[in-house]
Amino acid sequence: MARYFDFSGKTVFVAGGTSGINLGVAEGFARHGARLAVLSRSQEKVDAAVEKLRSYGQEAVGFSADVRDAEAVAGALADAASALGKLDVLVSGAAGNFPAPALGISSNGFKAVMDIDVLGSFHVLRFAHPHLNAPGASIISISAPQSYVPMELQAHVCAAKAGVDMLTRVLAIEWGGDGIRVNSIVPGPIEGTEGMARLAPSPEAMARAGEAVPLGRLGTVEDIANAAMFLASPLATYISGIVMPVDGGWSLSGAGLNTREIAKAMREQASA
Repeated sequence: MARYFDFSGKTVFVAGGTSGINLGVAEGFARHGARLAVLSRSQEKVDAAVEKLRSYGQEAVGFSADVRDAEAVAGALADAASALGKLDVLVSGAAGNFPAPALGISSNGFKAVMDIDVLGSFHVLRFAHPHLNAPGASIISISAPQSYVPMELQAHVCAAKAGVDMLTRVLAIEWGGDGIRVNSIVPGPIEGTEGMARLAPSPEAMARAGEAVPLGRLGTVEDIANAAMFLASPLATYISGIVMPVDGGWSLSGAGLNTREIAKAMREQASA
């Protein structure tokens, strides 16, 4: 694979970086020379991710912690900085989701998604701040189109992701004086991910999702990794506070046309 970026000597921390899009982002940075630290709840997934990242020839460490646990997150970030050095890039990607109509979500269910996405994101960003290599550090949140595209069966996720993106904007203002850039990436329909499997749980639904993208295809994890590396690179040193869709144009029109079909597919899967 061609190396478009050079993160040699840089330290990257990826919260949620043991599976799906977040692991793909971590792999992208590892392929381009970075040291990696990853965090997620499952020690088994942490160990597997660390082994995979080390296969690229880079230093990698991992930590098992729940992003809802402020003390555990703070400890993991401090340990990562101690092991690998100040953090040049922080990627916050922990998320929770399940399809349910608003009338079918319990208070605990709604709160769980808000706690993972919003409170968890706050913990990761807040407790990373003392360990960021500032000025020059880059923070990237991995959001979702539910932050600005209303979707049936996703009221909890829509509310949570909107919170994540607003947190991005506020911290870009507050931390800009420290020389820290804060941005969000909004992945569109990405093939081979757990999230996409939930939103399009049948081959037919998956095909329709791809057809709704103006570029005519589902995205790949590598597409998101490339966007993250761009935002963290010297090419983007004057970019902060943006919420950047990486979706092949899906959110321009395809999203509006396709969300009812997504909801229909989720209902069909639930009743099967």
